[in-house]
Amino acid sequence: MASVALSEAEKVYIVHGVQEDLRVDGRGCEDYRCVEVETDVVSNTSGSARVKLGHTDILVGVKAEMGTPKLEKPNEGYLEFFVDCSANATPEFEGRGGDDLGTEIANTLYRIFNNKSSVDLKTLCISPREHCWVLYVDVLLLECGGNLFDAISIAVKAALFNTSIPRVRVLEDEEGSKDIELSDDPYDCIRLSVENVPCIVTLCKIGYRHVVDATLQEEACSLASLLVSVTSKGVVTCMRKVGKGSLDPESIFEMMETGKRVGKVLHASLQSVLHKEESLGPKRQKVGFLG
Repeated sequence: MASVALSEAEKVYIVHGVQEDLRVDGRGCEDYRCVEVETDVVSNTSGSARVKLGHTDILVGVKAEMGTPKLEKPNEGYLEFFVDCSANATPEFEGRGGDDLGTEIANTLYRIFNNKSSVDLKTLCISPREHCWVLYVDVLLLECGGNLFDAISIAVKAALFNTSIPRVRVLEDEEGSKDIELSDDPYDCIRLSVENVPCIVTLCKIGYRHVVDATLQEEACSLASLLVSVTSKGVVTCMRKVGKGSLDPESIFEMMETGKRVGKVLHASLQSVLHKEESLGPKRQKVGFLG
């Protein structure tokens, strides 16, 4: 993961500020930086989104393709995640430098979506045991400015919200063989319900307090962080500790409560932005280098 080198004086300045609920950029401990969300930015995908969180820039594309249901879940589709850490994000990702981080992020996403309530995978089934939709979710890290997991989870949710899957009819002839017919109407499609898709809230322990949406400088002052996956109703679906340091039970409980509180606000703001952007229709102005 991208990192910065700080002197001891800089670390003391950041830690003391956090203890007073005043961070270097003027935010409080539970405040996010400005989040920019834009959907439908890549034309050859079923759904896409770009999220900028401070200096962190994430692009997500979702591609829907037909596949065969898994043996253990014959009446469901499934999601596949791939994370590419671009060398443009940080020199540390040159060559195969970002492979370990990409695998770690993909495994975290699998764990979050390994929950029946997050996405209704039965809507992706076309014909039980024979055909289903497979959603390939590709995540590209364009720039790293701290708090990668939160930004990626927001971008994935926005891309899934934007995803349109063609409506399919299964036709059966007299001999019992099945034929699949895709609708020619580009507007005749199904949309995924992302209401229960969780977002990650990362809480970094700095000194005796914890902060959300840490910058690279703040991450350098933190020895342990807690990733909390929270739904729009404030339900925690999974947790994961990262970093070399330890967390005591009382700190974990406080961080969970903060994660639930902050997560509900994050979901409400994201849903509002997504619905507002969708209401603008295809004539909305595209921004950024992908416009």
